[in-house]
Amino acid sequence: MTAIYHYCREERDAIAACALDDITLLYHRPSGQTHMVISPVPEILEALDDAAPSTAAEVHDRLAHRYELGEANDVIALIDAHLAELTALGLARRL
Repeated sequence: MTAIYHYCREERDAIAACALDDITLLYHRPSGQTHMVISPVPEILEALDDAAPSTAAEVHDRLAHRYELGEANDVIALIDAHLAELTALGLARRL
């Protein structure tokens, strides 16, 4: 059985975002690093931004109200992988 983690976005003023066509640049002020990301990363961060700490399933539910996502179990696994990557980059935190 896999663990279910709760995530939250790094504080809003810690990340500066700039959308350029299909790419979004995320400047992480604490580390001084800029990350180039594409969809669904900005959408996942936005879904985290509006709520208390969330699981991948809760992020999925928020995104499903706005986007056609496909098979829930597959998408939740992908969201969970993105959240783990965002945590490793310092853009999100696992609680």
